[in-house]
Amino acid sequence: MDFSVAVDELRAGEPVAFPSDANTLQFASALDAQDPINLRDQFILPTRASLKKKALNGTIPAVSNSPSSDDDTACIYFVGNSLGAQPKAIRKCLDAQLETWASIGVNGHFSDMEDSPLTSWQDMAEDCAKKSADIVGANPSEIVIMNTLTINLHLMMASFYKPEGKRNKIILEWKPYTIESQIRWHGLDPAETMVQIQPNEDYYISTEEILATIDKHADETALLLLPGIQFYSGQLFDMKRITAHAKAKGIVVGWDLAHAAGNVELYLHDWNVDFACWCTYKYINAGPGSIAGAFVHEKHGKVDFSAGTQTWQFRDRLAGWYGHDKRTRFNMDNKFQPTVGAGGYQVSNPSAIDLASLTGALSVFAQTKMKTLRSKALLLTAYAEHLLNKILVDKPGAFRIITPKNPLERGTQLSVLLKEGLLDDVSRDLEAAGVICDKRKPGVIRVAPVPLYCTFTDVWKFMDVLRNTLTN
Repeated sequence: MDFSVAVDELRAGEPVAFPSDANTLQFASALDAQDPINLRDQFILPTRASLKKKALNGTIPAVSNSPSSDDDTACIYFVGNSLGAQPKAIRKCLDAQLETWASIGVNGHFSDMEDSPLTSWQDMAEDCAKKSADIVGANPSEIVIMNTLTINLHLMMASFYKPEGKRNKIILEWKPYTIESQIRWHGLDPAETMVQIQPNEDYYISTEEILATIDKHADETALLLLPGIQFYSGQLFDMKRITAHAKAKGIVVGWDLAHAAGNVELYLHDWNVDFACWCTYKYINAGPGSIAGAFVHEKHGKVDFSAGTQTWQFRDRLAGWYGHDKRTRFNMDNKFQPTVGAGGYQVSNPSAIDLASLTGALSVFAQTKMKTLRSKALLLTAYAEHLLNKILVDKPGAFRIITPKNPLERGTQLSVLLKEGLLDDVSRDLEAAGVICDKRKPGVIRVAPVPLYCTFTDVWKFMDVLRNTLTN
């Protein structure tokens, strides 16, 4: 099979016709030989031995090229949709940060150290924003690195959710999370204010249903806030089309990109999105609970200086001293002059340790492009789907895939809904075999072969284990 031809078919929304020998290790290896990325060796993957660790001993997993036993082999890490694997570059960046802090103390805020992968602490968030531009499709000035995902969602809603009169509703999907609390904070009733779009029996929400919901509630809607990818089903929404439709109705549009950033191609600026938020510990691989990112379209980041220093004009937001223009930030004169762009929405001093970790993770993305990652992910996921369907031929009714079949409506995750009663046993057997993928009750295992560090051979091995697990 020609890798690039298959990718072109998938990018056109067409299914790939896999050959009769696709269910072989040799076929998977042949696809790996055409991999345009080859960045796996820049990650540390747990081994079957390290997964058994109960105490620290000063070592990190070392995968042997000639393993003497299964314990020396890398596990199959299909859980990057929950926590990405560790890039080797992060250790170098953290070491540089600790050496800087130990050596020059507070001067690290303003000093660039020679031979360091990092910039000065005051400039690190801006540097990470520049390095995130390709990941989310934005101008660097439209990106701010700060806080965590949920905090950023609250900060963005504080600025962009402005209920007035009958125009007070929020259109969202079926999992409200932070939105309900925002509505209550405004003294409104969630039962009357939340317009929740429910999935059908296949956990699917069509674009047409979303557009129809927008039309029905347009005159009463203040904000549309949806996930780019739905975490349970793995459905990728048509962000471009939905955004354009809502904007044409005068609705503010925000996106929760927790499962989309670093996973699929995004063009937030060109799509005219008002704001978006994402975490960096999933597909961006910056570490558990790592610092997050937010996008604010450039039109909302403008600062009008024409009226003089006492009456700067800018979009209202919950402000803090680190959103102040860094040229006068340390004057502490109590006259808030926001940084132009998304940086003006920053509230507090970001953790330099967290930024060092993110810098290491982003250094891996700098070696490729989101278009290339997406291309591999399309084929990797299609191959996984093909092998899952082969298992169903022998084990009918054992599970069903609830992630859309259309390759343009999904990222790298396939959500497999197991027959009732199988979840705990299958999850246990997978982990015992050195496979890590997460489970979501009542019965889903989420299979996420991330293109940065997962291979077609990984997919084949996973399916071999899963088939045997379902046989037991």
